[in-house]
Order: sequence, then C-alpha cells, then structure tokens
Amino acid sequence: MSEPETTEHSGPGTPDPDPETGARKTGGTPDGEGRGDAAAAAGSGGGPTTGSDAADGSDGAGAADSAGAADSAGAADGAGAAGLSEAEAELVAQQVERERIERRKAAKKGPVESGGKLSGKAADLLAAVRAVESGETPAAGVFAEPEPAPRRPAPEPVRRPAPVFAETAAVPAAPATETIRSVRRVLGEGGAPEALAPQVAAFLGQGAEERLRADPWQLLRVRGVRPEQADGFARALLGTECGPDDERRGRALTVWLLEQAALAGHTALDAPALTAALAQRAVPDPEAALHGTLAEGEALAFQDAPAADEEGERPVRVLVGLERYALAEESLADGLARLIGSVPKESGPSEDWERAAASAQGSAAELLRAVAGHGLVLHTGGEASRAEPARLLGEARRLGLRAWAAAHGPLGRDGFAELLGRFQEAGGPSGTPAPPVATVAGLLSGAEGPGRDDDGSLALDLLVVLDAPQLDVESAALLVESLPDGARLVLAGDPGVLWSVGPGRVFADLLAARVCPCVASRVPDPGPLGELVSGIGAGELSEVAAPGKEVVIVPVRDAGEAVHRTVQLVVDSVPRAIGVPAEQTTVITPGHGGAAGTRTLNAALKARLNPGPGRFGGFDPGDRIAYSPAPGRTLPGHVVKADAEGLHLSCSGDPVVVPRERVEAQVRHGWALTAHQAAGGRWPAVVVVLPGDAARALSRPWVYTAFGRASRHLSVVHGVEQALPRAVAEVPAKPRTTRLPDLLRTQARAAEERAAG
Repeated sequence: MSEPETTEHSGPGTPDPDPETGARKTGGTPDGEGRGDAAAAAGSGGGPTTGSDAADGSDGAGAADSAGAADSAGAADGAGAAGLSEAEAELVAQQVERERIERRKAAKKGPVESGGKLSGKAADLLAAVRAVESGETPAAGVFAEPEPAPRRPAPEPVRRPAPVFAETAAVPAAPATETIRSVRRVLGEGGAPEALAPQVAAFLGQGAEERLRADPWQLLRVRGVRPEQADGFARALLGTECGPDDERRGRALTVWLLEQAALAGHTALDAPALTAALAQRAVPDPEAALHGTLAEGEALAFQDAPAADEEGERPVRVLVGLERYALAEESLADGLARLIGSVPKESGPSEDWERAAASAQGSAAELLRAVAGHGLVLHTGGEASRAEPARLLGEARRLGLRAWAAAHGPLGRDGFAELLGRFQEAGGPSGTPAPPVATVAGLLSGAEGPGRDDDGSLALDLLVVLDAPQLDVESAALLVESLPDGARLVLAGDPGVLWSVGPGRVFADLLAARVCPCVASRVPDPGPLGELVSGIGAGELSEVAAPGKEVVIVPVRDAGEAVHRTVQLVVDSVPRAIGVPAEQTTVITPGHGGAAGTRTLNAALKARLNPGPGRFGGFDPGDRIAYSPAPGRTLPGHVVKADAEGLHLSCSGDPVVVPRERVEAQVRHGWALTAHQAAGGRWPAVVVVLPGDAARALSRPWVYTAFGRASRHLSVVHGVEQALPRAVAEVPAKPRTTRLPDLLRTQARAAEERAAG
C-alpha cells in the first residue's frame, strides 16, 4: 500500500515544499519559484499563455440596457430611411445613445415623481431600469426584452435550432390557488413553514387540507421534511391524540425510510433492517408498522432466495420495497430474458460477421463474435476500450444493421462520435456524416436517435449503451422495453466507476449473474494517467513517472488554502504552464457543502473568471453551469441570457430554456462538480480537491472516477494525508440491496426448465 508521501514524490518535476506556503514547487525551475502549483511542476517552456478570463460576462447586457439598444437601433433605422449612408446612420445612432446616457445620469440625481409623464410600457421599462441599477429585485418585466423598432428588410438569417424547454414530464400540474391557501392555513396552525404549501398541495391534490388534518404525518412525503419535524407538526394539530404508537406515524416512517434507501441506491431493504430502523425512530411496534404499511399497499414484500450455501440450502430472506422500483426491476428482468432468449436479427450471412471479426484483433474480435450470436452482451474496460464498441458499431452498419450508441451524457456522446468518425459512418440521404450516437435520455424521449417504429419500439437492430454503470433501474427498464424483438443490446462500461445516482446497480448485477457473454477489453489506458487510474482500480495508489507533468500533487493545510490553490490552478497555472484554458478545466470535489465544496469553489471561480452581480437568479451571461433536468442527469453548459421565458442555456451546443421558477432547483454553477455529476464526461484538465473534511467521503470508486475524468493533466489539491491511499486500498463501493440478481436467476432457471421439458 503506497503512502501519500510516495505519491507526492512521483518522479521528476514533483513539487518541493514552498517555504512560505508549505505547498510544493519544482526544484531548479526558475519559472516555478515560489508558486507550488501546476505551473511550477510544468517547468520552463510551459504551454502557451491562454486568456482564462475570456468569459468575463461583458457581453451580458441586462434587460434594462436593452431599451437603450432598441432606441439606438431605431434611430439608426430612421436615419437610414431618411436617406443617410450606413456610416452617417451609425453616427446618428451613437449621438442618440450618448444623449440617452446623459438623460439617465440626470434622472438619477433626482427622484421621479410617482405618476409622472411616463406611462404604460415606458413607465414599466423605467421601473425595471431603476430596480437593476439600485440592486433591487427587478419586476417580472425585467426578464422581458422590449420589442425592437421596425427595421429595414434584411436577408433571412441562417435558421438555428429551436430551444429545448426544460423537461416537464415529472412536474405535476400546479395546484389550485384555493388549495394552496387552505394548505398554508393548516401548516400555520401546526407550526410548519408555510412555504411548503405548494409542494404539499401538489402531492396531496384536491382535498389536501382534509387529508393533512386527518393524517398530519403526510407532511413527511414532502422532500426535505424530517421525521422530527413531522412529529412536531402532528403534535400541534392532534394534541393529546398524538403518540409515537400512532399507526399513521408508523406507516409514514416506513415509506420515508424506503424513500431514503432509494436515494442511497437501494431498490429494496431487508425486512429486519427496516424494522430495526423503525425502532431507532421510536416506533414501539416496528413489526406492526411494517405489516400495516404492507396491508395499505404503500409498500410490497418479496421473498429473495440467495445462492445456496455450502450445505446446499437456500436461506430465504424477505425484502420490502416501493412499488415503482419493484415494477421496474421485474420489467427489466423480463426484458433482459427476452433479449437473451431471442434470435438476433440478421441482415446478412454469418460469414460476414466472421469476416469482420477476423479483420479485428484481440478483444475487439471477441466482441464482434459475441454480438454476432447473442442478443445481450456485456463489455468492460476503461476509456481506451471505447474503440472496440466504436468498431462494432461501424462493422454492424456496414452489414446493414440499424446500429446506434447511447452515452450517459452529452460529453460522452460527443467524444464517442469522434471515435465513430474513423469508421466512415454516413447518415441521411445527403451523405453528410451523422454519427449514430445519442444520450440515453434523448433516445428515450425521442429528441435524439432513430425515432420509433409503428409499434412504438426504437427503430434499430443494435444498441450499444456506453457508461452502463450509470444506468439506474428505471432508465434501464425503459430502455430494454423499447427494444424491438430480435434486437441486440451491448452494455459497455468501466465497472470500477461510481454506480448510478438513482436506485439499482444494473451493470454490476448483470456481471455477477453471468447470464450472458461478457467481453473484457484488453486495451489499456495509455500514459501516466492511465497507469495511475489502473492502479487505483486494483486497490493501489501507485507512484507514476510523469515527465510531461501529467500528474501534479499540491499539498494544502486547510480548506481555505485548498480553495486558494484551486483558483490559482484553474485561472493561471494550468492555462499558462500546461496549455489548457480555464474553460476546458473542471474541478471535482466530494460534495456541495463544506468549506471547499462546490458552492464555495464555484463562488470563488466565478469571482475570477466571470464576475457579475448575478442578476438572473444568481447567474450572469457567460457563467459556466451544471443543469440537472432530472435526478442523476447533469448537463454542462453556460448561460446565454435571461428573459420572460426563463434562463437560456447552451448545453453542448443545444439551446435549453429553464423556467424562472425552476432555476434554483435545477441550475448550479458548473466550474466545480461532484464526482457523480462528472461521471461519463472527460476534460483535458481536471483539478481534484480533497480538503481535510472530505476524508470520510472517499472510497476507491470515488477516487477512480474523479481521477479518471482527466485526459491530459490531473492536479490533486491534497489535504487528506493518509486517508487517500487508505480509501483506495480499503474502502470499496457501498453495497446496495437490489432484487435484480434473484429475478435474473429465476428467469434463467425457467429458461432451463423450458429447454429440458
């Protein structure tokens, strides 16, 4: 087991201690004197200096100034209509603009009388201007841009893709105002925050007031409410009728515990573990509470038979889960059994598959042969192994199959599309290259991919799912249900990375079940970064030689220094010495909170890279963001503008509009991410921040995922001392309780019995 000191002394160019800060710098490098960062580690003659402050927000004019812009444009057009040249018209527009600025300055020196000469649209615009200039919250109209003055006819501009509005499928219809008002009244009587009224009303629906009075513990169904808060609310409403043995309380706590387990990745819980958790929540009779929940249909119980022990006995355990995840796992198991048992669709003789396999080598040939004869195939390997699914896709399309790939996110999609270009993929009647790759969410929604056949199935014969460990059980079930009979499915991914954010561990369960062929890639990830990440996957934090400064360790004493060093690396050192601009560098840290979490780091990075007032819900044009339209999905992008429709984003080139009321819940600044948010993406440079308070959050999959996001350079801001090698060597992935293995075994036994009978 290697120690942090060994990792820090990782070959030539490893930083030495800075006498002032305690950070390390490169000895004997004039350019690195006293910096203790990636610039010092890179030595002299580093990469070209890059403008890391390019996105400074200067292009993000507020809505208040857009009125002046319209005035100027109108003046210019009016001048043009009067017969002036374009240059003269521009001078007239500039003069009008200067006069407008002078009028604004004069107006600011004295108050504007209420009900003065302005009225209608002009009065609204003036009020918006004053609100923005004074730092107050602008009125709703401040997001709306004024209509421009009539302009001269101009050639039709190139049409751009229409913006994609934020997903609304999971958003319930807004409850009636009267329902919200009545719920707010009940919440006030019980001492609960009245701000919860819209959520409670949306969940309970019509008659929410009566339902809440009849069962105050229904408040626990609202996300973010804790059991002790629900207990206090119930005591305030029920008085002496409220007690810890109330059956309503027992049912609510049972469902709440199952929901918390789903957030941790479990699709079900062992019945003894669930009753023990109920006892910890002061439920006097946990067994009765569990039985009451099952009787009301709020949860389901299942018998799971694990593998036989040494004596051949199969001990039976009882699992309890929520209906939505139980149905998803059963549907997934049925769909996988259908793929395994079906005959794959052929578009040519088997000799064509063998000829394609013979032209490949090693594990790529194994993958082609496995896919030729099976409906479900697993493929494991690191980043470099993606070349094998890319080759498979190219060969399948040459054989006439409708072959597509789906990645977890847009970064993975775009990276895989580059690989597909090597196989001369062509799409569309025009012959313009169109790589057949989409995101999983886009494929399921129909926004990307081949679309669906008349029967509702995806119009494809072969689907390769990349980043398969990120598939949660519900997404996997939808995907498998959407495949037509005779289609082939290849699940490809790195089993060492973090599992999905949503419940389930589909890829790991399939690997363990051994119900289909599994091809392990023998293509290693290259270079020092590949060597480092491969060692972490094997449980060892190895010393690696990094002659090109691919890996740099920056020791820090506390969280404050970690934030300072991180900003220095992203803004100055990596762009100047490594040659990677700030917009291509991503920071990864264990959590959102804490003194060096994503919130703190993003605030510090915004102050340097794109300072601004945060006029639009805390965001400014040019801000780098992480947009989460649904749990488990994070789309990187940047802010374009804001208007009456909401916040306009560009996510991997796709325009997205997030309604104003959903910005706070779905959009975060995105210079710094968690490892789960970063999963499925890669960046030229990555700075992993490990402050001292992050030690307990570290595990081998977390370190493996975070370190593996870098393609050219990795800086580790290291403040956890021995905890890093200990996590790599001793802390595996947290176990998850799922039903899929038992369901797959049941399906396999049934298939064997049918074959034998």
